[in-house]
Amino acid sequence: MNLIYVIHKSFLCKRGAIAINLTKYEIFCTVVEFQSLTKAGEKLNLTQPAISHAVSSLEQEIGFPLLIRNRSGISLTSNGERILEPMREIVRLNEKLKQEFASIRGLVTGTVCIGTFSSVSIQWLPAILKEFQQKYPLIEIELLEGNYNDIEQWILKGSVDFGFMALPVSGSLEVMPLKRDKIFCIVPKDHVLQKEDKINIEQLREEPFIMPKKGCDLDVKRIFSENNITPKVKYELEDDHAIIAMVNSGIGVSLLPEMILSHIPGKKKHLPCG
Repeated sequence: MNLIYVIHKSFLCKRGAIAINLTKYEIFCTVVEFQSLTKAGEKLNLTQPAISHAVSSLEQEIGFPLLIRNRSGISLTSNGERILEPMREIVRLNEKLKQEFASIRGLVTGTVCIGTFSSVSIQWLPAILKEFQQKYPLIEIELLEGNYNDIEQWILKGSVDFGFMALPVSGSLEVMPLKRDKIFCIVPKDHVLQKEDKINIEQLREEPFIMPKKGCDLDVKRIFSENNITPKVKYELEDDHAIIAMVNSGIGVSLLPEMILSHIPGKKKHLPCG
């Protein structure tokens, strides 16, 4: 007679077909999420060799390779792509089960993963997380930072529990409005537009423009599209501080949300775009 054993985070399938190990599943999913054995190790507080060994051991147990490893990094095999979502679901269900156990014991525990971008991480999250951790010290918070496209995909795939984004988003997502953020134009200190009290978007038609990179540019592209303007893009950058540095150097002008500009150290000239 075959038995089912429960040992740590693993259990054995009936008839001993394949040992299902939740720890290895979690490691595999984390490696795929970060596209790096080293970064997955940092996330899980494990060494890179330990991560590599766990993935190799999992591949041996199931009988086929999951990852392609080469100098350019790692990628999923076709079979790895097939089983990734089921593995993620098992890891999520295991976390949910642990939270139910804690709830029955009268504890509030678990892990909440949040998708965020730089300005929210800087302006909002420190105070929010400090207060949250004081109220719920047993709940672990994980932050995954990226652009709007990254965060939307993480939510859809279940890699994060929720995320901060700018509209528009997928119709399948539930949206809770938090803030209507104004868009401001920033120009170099010796630029002719510095004399203006208010800048009209038409005045930027011929200006060299520093464009936020794809995934961070939804609001900017919407404004130009609504006004039938094709900006003369000089550079595309993802980091807000890099964009501001470019503008301060006189390379071009840009548009950024008020939340980013309000806490930038030093005196910056940012004008509402009307």
